[in-house]
Amino acid sequence: MPKPLSKVKIVKKRTKKFLRHHTDRYKRVPESWRRPKGIDSAVRRKFRGTVRMPNIGYGSDKRTRHMMPNGFYRFVVNNVSDLEMLMMHNRKYAAEIAHNVSAIKRKAIVERAAQLDIKVTNGKARVRTE
Repeated sequence: MPKPLSKVKIVKKRTKKFLRHHTDRYKRVPESWRRPKGIDSAVRRKFRGTVRMPNIGYGSDKRTRHMMPNGFYRFVVNNVSDLEMLMMHNRKYAAEIAHNVSAIKRKAIVERAAQLDIKVTNGKARVRTE
């Protein structure tokens, strides 16, 4: 198995999700974030003690953005020929087989990835042992 090129520590500025205002108060209000737009909204006006709103300052470091905890970046693969693109980048990108790939083609992709020394994140999915 290839090791990642550089293992930079991933630092998240915030790990809690940004919850929608009043989602704790009313069941009809889902948790998914929506920006408050009311003229008197205390959250929109950023009053002390209200829920925090997402803004650009919470963004991740450019070097670690979209990086998986193992140090690789994800690359979705649909067929064996897609693996050829990762041949020279096997220390930076890890292949992830798309969800709609059949078990037979998955097996072929995993075998070819082993030959090219490419890490496959979901290589054991849909594999039946007899």
